[in-house]
Amino acid sequence: MNPFHDTASASHQLSRRHMLRGLGTMMSLPFLESLGHRAFAAPAPVKKAPLRAAWLYVPNGVCVDEWYPTGEGANYQLSTSLKELERHRDNFMVVSGLAQDFARSHGNGGGDHARATATFLTGCMPKKTAGADIQLGVSVDQIAAQKIGHLTRLPSLELSTDGQRSAGRCDSGYSCAYQFNLAWKSETMPMAPEMDPRLVFERLFGYGASGARGAEGARRQRLQKSILDTVLSEAKSLQGKVNGTDKRKIDEYFESVRDIEMRIERAEKFTAQLPKDIAIPEGVPETYEEHIRTMFDLLVLAYQTDATRIATFMLAHDGSNRSFPDIGVPDAHHGISHHQRDPVKLAKLGKIDRFYLRQFGYFLDKLKNTQDGENGTLLDNSMIVWGGGIGDPDRHNHDNLPILVAGRAGGTWTPGKRVMLPGETPMTNLYLSMLDRMGVRAEKVGDSTGVLEVG
Repeated sequence: MNPFHDTASASHQLSRRHMLRGLGTMMSLPFLESLGHRAFAAPAPVKKAPLRAAWLYVPNGVCVDEWYPTGEGANYQLSTSLKELERHRDNFMVVSGLAQDFARSHGNGGGDHARATATFLTGCMPKKTAGADIQLGVSVDQIAAQKIGHLTRLPSLELSTDGQRSAGRCDSGYSCAYQFNLAWKSETMPMAPEMDPRLVFERLFGYGASGARGAEGARRQRLQKSILDTVLSEAKSLQGKVNGTDKRKIDEYFESVRDIEMRIERAEKFTAQLPKDIAIPEGVPETYEEHIRTMFDLLVLAYQTDATRIATFMLAHDGSNRSFPDIGVPDAHHGISHHQRDPVKLAKLGKIDRFYLRQFGYFLDKLKNTQDGENGTLLDNSMIVWGGGIGDPDRHNHDNLPILVAGRAGGTWTPGKRVMLPGETPMTNLYLSMLDRMGVRAEKVGDSTGVLEVG
């Protein structure tokens, strides 16, 4: 007799995507191989792990002398900045030659930062307006969400560290909606990203009302603790029904959940000590690096539990003037990006580039160390695009963009190389290829001209 199934349970088939429920919440477990079939029945056919896709945006271009590598193919040489990812060399590709033509002016004057962000996932020209009559195009993530979003609890997940702005005047007469939103559900409807890890946590695990403060906030936190305690207790009841590998998987999963919640709680304690006139969301961590990494941890959990397969993350909006005192750059990012070949400014830009690449490396570490299904890891079954809509910030060029593509796309990509493309290859051609791998048929994404195979 199979030791993980008894006769009494033979009439009740546990799904491989087991759901834990408690006090109105719904929490998915990772794939558990032990729970895939009834007693005495033949094992269920092995299901192929789903593909995940994420588009991660970094602002203001790069220090081109330190960012771009030399050579091509598998024997290319890592640059000074890309050496931050040396341990992941076999997990990503450098794709050179991609362009976003509609990030250029085309007669509309200034606004390169707004256009860079707006076109990054849409490949469309934004209408130059600071009013309510914004118009752009559907972004690649939302094209995917409209076709396969029903397969997961959340059709897509939109993250940011910069908050939400859907109105007002930002860059050279362009609406702030263009500069603060990567995802667009329709030509006139951006998908507002979430910057508060607590609210993302609640979305993923189905907790109740958000944004509560004071006594209500304390009551909500007590309720959330009881919710986790309830589902943890239920999870422990599975321990006698799963094999050793799945026991470890359950333990690691809930350790991750607990760790993230504890970090969010620490952030909330920090925020509670700030002056009342500073409007900071409840769960935003004290440091920028911790904020980014907490969001990446949440995204890994979302993928691990199949809460969503589609995500965007704006680490900062283009034109961001954030400073980086922790790495020795107290200057405003956008300000020094107009470097005019000043070696001091270029050196500081290089430090910022390496800071962001270290965060990307952290994310890749988490994906690579998370088992996914019978074989492979989350990184094996993901397609991750990392980059921005500007190359050299002093020139505001929108060709030969700094783009990395990570993951193995379920075995259909072979990373570990530099791909050199003709200089004006639409970036949206890459997106068509990604959609095709996810089983989403699309004739065009913005200005695409055909499917680009980089694998």
